[in-house]
Amino acid sequence: MPLPTVAIVGRPNVGKSTLFNRLVGKRLALVDDRPGVTRDRREGEAKLLGLDFRVIDTAGFEDRDPDTLPGRMRQQTEAAVRDADAALFMVDAREGLTPLDEEMGRWLRAESTPVILVANKAEASAAQSGVLDAYRLGLGEPIAVSAEHGEGFADLFQALQPHVEHEHFDGDEEDEREHPLKLAIVGRPNAGKSTLVNQMIGEERMITGPEAGITRDSISLRWEWNGQPVQLVDTAGLRKRAKIEDKLERLSAADTRRAIDYAEIVVLLLDSTRGLESQDLKIAAQVIDEGRGLIIALNKWDVAQSASSLFNGVKAALAEGLAQLRDVPLLTVSAKTGKGIDTILKVAFELRDAWSRRVPTGELNRWFESAVEANPPPAPKGQRIKLRYITQVKTRPPSFVVFGNRTDELPESYRRYLLNALRRELNLGPVPLRLDFRGRGNPFDRGRR
Repeated sequence: MPLPTVAIVGRPNVGKSTLFNRLVGKRLALVDDRPGVTRDRREGEAKLLGLDFRVIDTAGFEDRDPDTLPGRMRQQTEAAVRDADAALFMVDAREGLTPLDEEMGRWLRAESTPVILVANKAEASAAQSGVLDAYRLGLGEPIAVSAEHGEGFADLFQALQPHVEHEHFDGDEEDEREHPLKLAIVGRPNAGKSTLVNQMIGEERMITGPEAGITRDSISLRWEWNGQPVQLVDTAGLRKRAKIEDKLERLSAADTRRAIDYAEIVVLLLDSTRGLESQDLKIAAQVIDEGRGLIIALNKWDVAQSASSLFNGVKAALAEGLAQLRDVPLLTVSAKTGKGIDTILKVAFELRDAWSRRVPTGELNRWFESAVEANPPPAPKGQRIKLRYITQVKTRPPSFVVFGNRTDELPESYRRYLLNALRRELNLGPVPLRLDFRGRGNPFDRGRR
């Protein structure tokens, strides 16, 4: 699905390019105190608290003859607004409204594109009158921001979300079964990854042998399991970095890390004859940090000794060593005989469903209200922390933002409480979750934020 588009418009020198650079995270647009630096429309991929969209920086809107350069620039701006899903109309809160702002307001009210009024340069208390003055434009409540200092972006997110999230989430909510499951097999050298891949696809596609490190490149293979498409990736073994001396092995390790980034679900294959080692925990932590679904599989189970105690020992070590994600699926498999492969694939598809899940808004709000009521946030130094609401900003993995005041003072224990309750009570399963906290922020009073 194409990303939704947001156009930034306004008269010259109100800070459009500064906001554009802030949203795309790079200095793509030239910024200068002189008006009229931007002429052509510039596009970039923007991220705002989990919202993904394309943002367009436009030339400053001027009242000029269409045959002049400023007139042609104005036509480009008008076209950008007509083609956009939403428009950010920027005014300068320090200067207050000008006749050109009012002319633009009349034009934008006549357009069908939704318009969000943004009062920029609002970081100083002197700008408050300019923010209030912007109500005269008849475009609703102005969002007070400072594009230069990155203030007010939580409120900007709240205003933009209804206009851009529907396109963004459509891609996440398509029937996952129509698309290949991106499944990467990772682990230390000689854990049996290539043997497992060969057993899955039913042919000797990967070279195997007793020597460690045969696989160097990450090999991607198309395959079907029970009629469901799978994009299977076999990777090079990952050793401790201190033991990697050969340049080619370093490249292979980097390739494996890219395969983890590409994957939806990652199977970390352990050698049952060697048990769980610290390097396995590091690989598992990397998978979780990247936000991928994780399955841990004990290979060579057909020759494992003291199987029951081995399984319980690994499970206990995982509970202690992977505290950031409880109940990671721990399965057994024999790459040599194929026993356990169907279970791995069944769990992988179930994990992807949870990883791609969007919680209904009503259910999410009811949970949040009951969680906060059952265990209110603390009041450091007698000052209450108020959590206002929660929203899910994306899936894959499920990511949420809690809005409130003084959220930066929330203790880590309370953040963990919400995260654990979110996973447990909304049945999100053992997949990584993202929970961010944002204060509304008063741009006129930095000291109290």
